[in-house]
Amino acid sequence: MPEQCDPRPYDALLLLSFGGPEGPDDVVPFLENVTRGRGIPRERLKEVGQHYFLFGGVSPINAQNRELLDALRKDFAEHGLDLPVYWGNRNWAPYLTDTLRTMVHDGHRRIAVLATSAYASYSGCRQYRENLADALAALQAEGLEPPRVDKLRHYFNHPGFVRPMVDGVLASLAALPQEVRGGAHLAFTTHSIPTAAADTSGTPADHTQDGAGGAYVAQHLDVAQVIADTVRAETGVDHPWRLVYQSRSGAPHIPWLEPDICDHLEERHAAGVPAVVMAPIGFVSDHMEVKYDLDTEATAKAAELGLPVARSATVGADPRFAAAVRDLLLERAAAERGRTPERCALGALGAGHDLCPVGCCPARAPRPAAAGADWRGPADRAPA
Repeated sequence: MPEQCDPRPYDALLLLSFGGPEGPDDVVPFLENVTRGRGIPRERLKEVGQHYFLFGGVSPINAQNRELLDALRKDFAEHGLDLPVYWGNRNWAPYLTDTLRTMVHDGHRRIAVLATSAYASYSGCRQYRENLADALAALQAEGLEPPRVDKLRHYFNHPGFVRPMVDGVLASLAALPQEVRGGAHLAFTTHSIPTAAADTSGTPADHTQDGAGGAYVAQHLDVAQVIADTVRAETGVDHPWRLVYQSRSGAPHIPWLEPDICDHLEERHAAGVPAVVMAPIGFVSDHMEVKYDLDTEATAKAAELGLPVARSATVGADPRFAAAVRDLLLERAAAERGRTPERCALGALGAGHDLCPVGCCPARAPRPAAAGADWRGPADRAPA
């Protein structure tokens, strides 16, 4: 087998995602899964679920994951990479434990995992590793021998993730009226998280204090700078930009990352900015946070202000992203075989670590998390 297409020691790839409801009857049970252990009343969940009910109770995320699955399988086949691709979710069918069980029954023992979250944070990385640990322990409790799972590195700055976003911003600028295009500002958006969680994101060396944001903010700023620089190089126009946030869901008294996109649009309008491109760089696909918080809520705010806006596309199932996943997989496989592979990354931060170190994106309460330096296997359930 050619070295450049050798996935060994891996015998399968698992696409690990958040999941979402696929009909009105699924919405509240889905939200119960998302908020399990927080004691949120069912009536409150029905109120939160109104975003989903506006779209028929269907989240776009599952359909988008199916499209990505197809894109990955197509890319693998076209490049002679004979590796099956499976899909499992944290909060809705197909559930992670069920998918891993199927993979074990299919004979897979070394599984590479791609999470549909590109950046470092507890909810975007460590929590998925906790989900993997829980699923492996469940399989062992059933009498199955758990496979080894390795999570692929963060890909926020991989060219195959960044270039489609650059093209999305360029297309959005071109879609604005010509008279406002040159003065348009770029609002790079991502999911707001509590400042305490942001400060402890990434490795212990990345951790910050007082809302500086740790690796989570630093990684988004690095990607935003790369995109803005590329847009300037290709258009000859230096569009001012800022990293802003959306989709806050916490209690009002808990500090979260700011400014919110709607507040930012009001501020930009008051400052006389003629137009804004909203670029959701924190999201892999156009799921509910993008469709509601940007396409519905923020767009309505812009219309109220009389501020022209355009929303650029997420990466989704772009063939370049599928190729990036193949690159990440083969890169990690080569490293596991003792090679020193080329590691593609744009910006100032470089390629991320393969193995999450101890203290990386720590849990709110200590829980075992697979695929990290602190993982000892499902037989050892001591807190990690």
